[in-house]
Amino acid sequence: MGETHNHEHNHQPPPQQAAAPPAMPLGSARGPMFPPAEQLLQLHYCIHSNPSWPQTVLLAFQHYIVMLGTTVMIATVLVPQMGGGPGDKARVIQSLLFTSGVNTLLQTLFGTRLPTVMGPSFAYIISALSVINDLSDSTFRSEHERFEHTMRAIQGSLIVSSIINIILGYGQVWGKLTRFFSPVVITPLVCVVGLGLFGRGFPQVGDCIEIGLPMLILLVISQQYMQRVHPVAQSILERFALLLCIGLIWAFAAILTVAGAYNHVTEQTKMSCRIDHSFLLSSAPWVKVPYPFQWGTPIFRASHVFGIMGASLVSSAESTASFYAASRLAGATPPPAHVVSRSIGLQGIGQLFDGFFGAVVGTTASVENVGLLGLTRVGSRRVVQISTAFMIFFSIFGKFGAFFAQIPLPIFAAIYCILYGIVAAIGISFIQFANKNSMRNIYVLGISLFLGISIPQYFVMNTDITGHGPVRTPAGWFNDILNTLFSSPPTVAMIVGTVVDNTLEARQSFDDRGVPWLVPFQRRKGDSRNEEFYSYPLRINEYIPSRFL
Repeated sequence: MGETHNHEHNHQPPPQQAAAPPAMPLGSARGPMFPPAEQLLQLHYCIHSNPSWPQTVLLAFQHYIVMLGTTVMIATVLVPQMGGGPGDKARVIQSLLFTSGVNTLLQTLFGTRLPTVMGPSFAYIISALSVINDLSDSTFRSEHERFEHTMRAIQGSLIVSSIINIILGYGQVWGKLTRFFSPVVITPLVCVVGLGLFGRGFPQVGDCIEIGLPMLILLVISQQYMQRVHPVAQSILERFALLLCIGLIWAFAAILTVAGAYNHVTEQTKMSCRIDHSFLLSSAPWVKVPYPFQWGTPIFRASHVFGIMGASLVSSAESTASFYAASRLAGATPPPAHVVSRSIGLQGIGQLFDGFFGAVVGTTASVENVGLLGLTRVGSRRVVQISTAFMIFFSIFGKFGAFFAQIPLPIFAAIYCILYGIVAAIGISFIQFANKNSMRNIYVLGISLFLGISIPQYFVMNTDITGHGPVRTPAGWFNDILNTLFSSPPTVAMIVGTVVDNTLEARQSFDDRGVPWLVPFQRRKGDSRNEEFYSYPLRINEYIPSRFL
């Protein structure tokens, strides 16, 4: 019995111990954790809400001023090399403003319906330079004749190559491509559409540092710091500090010009700093309505068309990235695949319109205007639609448009330093919907971001003033396509990110990639909010075949 007693005693269950507290997530004791947010909560006005009419008009004018900088930059680069003078440059700016206004209105009504300004695209510059170089050996009676002949050649190329975007868009090809996107692809795609434009930021501020740097510093201080001084100042400076800063620094540049600060400087410095060296105001017509084929009958040449086709593909990639960024900054959900498709198809129609009216380049969704949505925290569609009235008005009344076109380009470059940064940062926010701690995702992000900037930089550095890039085969049209495609950061990031993300452990990492979050938004009726943000106005859906919706 003693052994039995001892045996039973030795096998009694151990006394119950207090349960250990559940393990806390790493870092929870050091601060709050922020869950993913599909829509930004700090916007004052989203896509459907609108400020008061006076504020709407001022904000719309601000959008016009921001897109005007890119318009003037492109005309400044191309028109002199085409043989055009100040008068030709003024008319090109008018044509670009007119087509941008019409394309923006169409895109906000029948395209993505997002508040995106459709402005002239730098993606077409390489192809345009190739056309200019190809015609450089031809004999003309005057430089103005050479300008008109070159313009007609670019016109014809824009008209023919527009078929690419029309087919990709309304054929639903581009939308099917976006179905391969995940947040791991969208993040670098949107990031580099801002970061890839660094050459138009501080390097151009440095062209006239005494104007550009004060503009950059003043905008940051007034728009971000001074608004906290008084409640009244907050609403004014947060939305309109950009206009106030432009006015102050432009007046400062005028004082320097009148005082003779730039009388004995290089011609390049005069172009960047003086407010009267573009001669736009004196050469622009008072009233001039852009009309189809205003430069003459378009010239069609196959070698030119293929180069512009490459630029059309690049503009589609740039617009897609801008649409995703605009959807976040307007308080909307990511655009569904069918919406992206119809917007690219409409962009092709817009390029056809550009060719008819003699715009020197095609249009794309303006990155800087998307950044302005974030700067002002106003994502209202109405504001952007009203801005088209300013574009069209100033395209017709040339003297008034030329007055604002004389703003020194370093002022615009200082603005872009902030606006491009906002777009790049909004791209980073998309990674919240994927696993940020996955080494596989980190690898895809890293290679897409780096190659998306590094490869285009190689192509840009090895492209001469005539538009000849590092790809130099006997087939000139083939060179133009590849040189244009790989000079575009969003295009390279999209290609690299999509291929690697969909081939590297794609099925095993389905959840880590954030695909379950994105799929409902990619489908027409996958999320109830898709129709709310992206359906056509005025019951137009009932009269259009579903494949074109």
